[in-house]
Amino acid sequence: MDMMQGLWWILGACGVVLVIVMFRKNTEILVNFLLRMVMGVIGIYFVNQFLAAQNIAIAVGLNPASLLTVGGLGIPGFALLYGIMAVQTL
Repeated sequence: MDMMQGLWWILGACGVVLVIVMFRKNTEILVNFLLRMVMGVIGIYFVNQFLAAQNIAIAVGLNPASLLTVGGLGIPGFALLYGIMAVQTL
């Protein structure tokens, strides 16, 4: 193992330790974010199914950007995604 690879291993280990310490202090924030994200995915799935059954051509995709939006903003993010899709159909 050369010196550069060893340096990267040390930096990676330090990064992992920092992430663990950060999440230990902010577990409530992380849990809230994950809960909002999961509930948002479920909500997007069922609203997309409902709109498709009503022959309304508005559907929000499940991708990292929409997951981060719903996870970060919650219900306003959910409404924002559908609002953007509704404006695009005009």
